[in-house]
Amino acid sequence: MSEIKNQVPRRKFLKGAAAGSVGAAALGFPMISKAQQTITMRFQSTWPTKDIFHEYANDYAAKVNAMSGGRLKIEVLPAGSVVKAFDLLDAVSSGTLDGGHGVLAYWYGKSAALALWGSGPAFGMDANTVLSWNQYGGGQQLINEIYSGLKLDVVSFPYGPMPTQPLGWFKKPIAKTDDLKGLKFRTVGLSIEIFTDMGASVQALPGGDIIPAMDRGLLDAAEFNNASSDRLLGFPDVSKINMLQSFHQSSEQFEIIFNKKKYDSLAPDLRSILAIATQAASADMSWKAIDRYSKDFVELQTKDKVKFYATPKSILVAQLKAWDKIIEKKAAENPMFKKVLESQKAFAQRAVRWQLLTDVDMKIAYDHYFKDGQAKA
Repeated sequence: MSEIKNQVPRRKFLKGAAAGSVGAAALGFPMISKAQQTITMRFQSTWPTKDIFHEYANDYAAKVNAMSGGRLKIEVLPAGSVVKAFDLLDAVSSGTLDGGHGVLAYWYGKSAALALWGSGPAFGMDANTVLSWNQYGGGQQLINEIYSGLKLDVVSFPYGPMPTQPLGWFKKPIAKTDDLKGLKFRTVGLSIEIFTDMGASVQALPGGDIIPAMDRGLLDAAEFNNASSDRLLGFPDVSKINMLQSFHQSSEQFEIIFNKKKYDSLAPDLRSILAIATQAASADMSWKAIDRYSKDFVELQTKDKVKFYATPKSILVAQLKAWDKIIEKKAAENPMFKKVLESQKAFAQRAVRWQLLTDVDMKIAYDHYFKDGQAKA
């Protein structure tokens, strides 16, 4: 009987053993169900809320927020919410903002070399080829070197190839170079020096300030970027003449920047998400641009009664000649400018040659199927 009294009933023993096992497991493994804290990043664009460029900034943020599973939350503010558009770089470097969305040409005042990511003919490279040079031809290393030399605490991601930008909006068609002389004209970056050399009186203004300046007569003419942005900003309200095609900004792209301390403080996988999301956003932006710009191009013609003209070849050649003088002078004055220029030229010599020899002239196919933009019967 004593043995029976000392025995633990089997069901009770198993229940206790199971409980003990759970306790041991709880001690042996970390808690993984606890919600991780969301890191919020204050991020400003250099664009007005209504501009499609601000939409591109939101598109990038949405990709990051989704890919991070809620661990990162980028909150995008429009230009002027914290700082003026041209003050974004300093605000991100100082940590006033965690990040931002803009273009490298806006930092022309810091270093003329930065404007080479977009201003000028880029030795025949289009914007996507410039991004290829940036990614695989040494451009990114040169950006890092420039920002480091300027003591700017930022991480830069060029992305988002832009189509060739129009010469601009004018009161009457531009038929020859002399038509530009004396015009009060808006542009940015090294394009300032191209138009100055061609006789214009140039002012650099952020996108949101252009139309008010034209409305008040402070500007006679201006360029910004594309059919969607130009339409939303109100260009058709102050001009009905747009000159298509130009070398002043035929290869520009956007830039996403982050405060380096903030960026470096993130977990490695979150840093990877910020970087890889720029590649996804770059492709998405270029696809959206084709769709939206082509639709707004039609709207400008039909609803807004804008007349479009091709920029004469004589003006395009004059731009190239002006550019030659500008880059020769800048390269002699600035070793970093020369270094970037030489890197671009070496890449362009083989990449553009390959493109020109490889790509078929799509106008032949378009003309085969359409006449004056209408499908053939």
